[in-house]
Amino acid sequence: MNISELKESITTLTESNNTVSKKLQLICDLLKQEIEYYDWVGFYFKNGDKQELRLAEFAGEPTEHIIIPFGKGICGQVALSNQNFVVPDVEAQDNYISCGFKVKSEIVIPIFVNNENIGQIDIDSHTVNPFSENDELLLEFVCEKVAKLF
Repeated sequence: MNISELKESITTLTESNNTVSKKLQLICDLLKQEIEYYDWVGFYFKNGDKQELRLAEFAGEPTEHIIIPFGKGICGQVALSNQNFVVPDVEAQDNYISCGFKVKSEIVIPIFVNNENIGQIDIDSHTVNPFSENDELLLEFVCEKVAKLF
């Protein structure tokens, strides 16, 4: 993973003339394509005034988890904690929502606009414990760029 090249590509995508939806889709596609252990990449955003997240753009297999209540699963926990959450092995998590038997690990990074958690990027991997500090740094950068779209 060449982080500086990916950051350049993300910056170019977020500064393009595409719609926000198209920019988010292109980011999902790029990350899934460029990082071999990113098997599912998606964005969840707060669903209006409800205490739930709604799936937006994603790349990977379709999921039944379109709506996730705050507090439920890894994404729902991040909606409340406002903290990065790296799960090296999903089987070790009590409050995990299974997106499929192939998923072995997950990383979720919140997106902040004016100090408010408006959503997150969610990555699932079919590999146990693939995520490093570099992944967190890259995804925090992605979230900072995405936040500027809102």
